[in-house]
Amino acid sequence: MILIADSGSSKTDWRVIHADGRISQFRGVGFNPYYQTVEEMIVGMTQEFLLNLKDEIEQIFFYGAGCSTPDRKSDVTKALKSIFPTALIEVDHDLSAAAKATCGHQAGIACILGTGSNSCDFDGEKIIDNRPAPGYILGDEGGGGYIGRKLLQDFIYDDLPQEIREIFQSRFQLTQAIIQDHVYRQPFPNRYMASFCRFITEHSNYPYCYRLYYDSFMEFFNRHVCRYKDYKNKPVNFVGSIAYYNSTILRKAAQDKGIQVKLILENPIAGLTLYHQEML
Repeated sequence: MILIADSGSSKTDWRVIHADGRISQFRGVGFNPYYQTVEEMIVGMTQEFLLNLKDEIEQIFFYGAGCSTPDRKSDVTKALKSIFPTALIEVDHDLSAAAKATCGHQAGIACILGTGSNSCDFDGEKIIDNRPAPGYILGDEGGGGYIGRKLLQDFIYDDLPQEIREIFQSRFQLTQAIIQDHVYRQPFPNRYMASFCRFITEHSNYPYCYRLYYDSFMEFFNRHVCRYKDYKNKPVNFVGSIAYYNSTILRKAAQDKGIQVKLILENPIAGLTLYHQEML
């Protein structure tokens, strides 16, 4: 039996490929070795679903946020070994999950537009190039934290169109002090800023909200996709909630840049499952 995981800081999607071809699934807590110790991840993995499988799993493919260096990968492997001591374990970055889920065994450009953003050029087997991903303070163009931050900036500077400002304030009852407390003093400021994207999506019929997404997607294309060799002749694929729930705007921005968007998935777990089934 094979166990596949697609993990972020807030949730993990688990899929089991049984020997007879059946698929079972489970959603549990998230993991990020950048913020968690091995011991903390072990506690999080002590879930009934996983414990019931501990004697049956032969191979594990774990794709996660924060799994970009050998040390972080080793920490996740140690945590998994505490539950599955005999399984063969492979830990990789969430960007690899995006590439395999959307490109399969074909060449293409794979992008993540969720709370943050990332991208890579994939040759059908491995990542051959990727742009810097300096995080939510220095980068993350097109990601939810980046777009939410722009909305909050315009709110603080009183640059929101009046109608949008009234709707926004009625819904959230925010002040500059509340925003700054969340951004500068509370944990996970990127998640906080990204949480306002639901509001922006719900009001994307307003020109201001539409332009927030459109302009941010253009920035992502300019700084990421357009830097890859021969990008106009390669399919460009996306995973992540920002891409998925604003796909019409994303496709319009791509069309205006001469970019061929192929797949847009909310999350990669189904594509990963198909990828690994084909490897059996």
